[in-house]
Amino acid sequence: MPSNPIVYSYTRAESRERAKLFRKGFRQALADCVDPDIRRKIERIDQAAAARGAQELAALHKVQADARHDLAAAKAVERTAPRAERAAAKEARKQAEQRVKLAERAVHKAEQG
Repeated sequence: MPSNPIVYSYTRAESRERAKLFRKGFRQALADCVDPDIRRKIERIDQAAAARGAQELAALHKVQADARHDLAAAKAVERTAPRAERAAAKEARKQAEQRVKLAERAVHKAEQG
């Protein structure tokens, strides 16, 4: 796992504005007269997206930790369940395992960009 990955979470409006500013800056770069205000606006959008992305990643890590805790509890219940209730406990464990897999995929996807 990479240490402190930077995750960006752009809103649709931010994505449109950033793309517009990028195109404008690219055209100005071709003419060799880039307005520094464009770069500042893009950096402001990136900072807001990085802050939002960090919050979302922290929330995903919390969901992942909760899912792992629930899986551990489900395994304990399955191991201690009476024979009559073991099938239901096994199904609950399988569902908990599925939630852990989904949470891990979401975290991995967010960290990879």
